[in-house]
Amino acid sequence: MGESERGEAAPRERISYFCSNGHVTTPSFASEAEIPDYWDCPRCGLPAGRDHEHPPAPPRTEPYKTHLAYVKERRSDTDGAAILEEALGRLRASREL
Repeated sequence: MGESERGEAAPRERISYFCSNGHVTTPSFASEAEIPDYWDCPRCGLPAGRDHEHPPAPPRTEPYKTHLAYVKERRSDTDGAAILEEALGRLRASREL
């Protein structure tokens, strides 16, 4: 279907967004649409804002943690040694049976 068959397009406005890598993207929105504060940069994927002087900071991503790393966050070395000794005691007791 061609443009003439669908009727007139809604009035549009182009809004510029700036990411912290210096990329500029300018999507167009319908004039009556709510304009978002942030837009994902299509070049690098970082968030882009409407303020050229102060673009949004890149999101902070936490590195992958192992199960052991999470356990060490919850337990001290002393707690871990006590739990290990308790488990070894039960294991040794079961071998004596």
